[in-house]
Amino acid sequence: MSDEAAPKPLVIRTTPVDPRFPTQNQTKHCYARYLEYHMCVKEKSEDECAKFKQYYMSLCPSFWVEKWDTQREEGTFPGPV
Repeated sequence: MSDEAAPKPLVIRTTPVDPRFPTQNQTKHCYARYLEYHMCVKEKSEDECAKFKQYYMSLCPSFWVEKWDTQREEGTFPGPV
């Protein structure tokens, strides 16, 4: 037997069920989680809000997130953040 440890299983998590978004189309859910994360970061630290980032990252297409981040930097983001 070798001294190598067995690889740990990969744990994949996504956002929990949210009754505000009961349908299969998760666009509004994605946007809401993105806003929740950035509102949380305004009031707390990024570490305390990490779960919200995980939620929107698992729901939102990466090109949306990149576009929204760019809009936030330029001051043209249409949301309340």
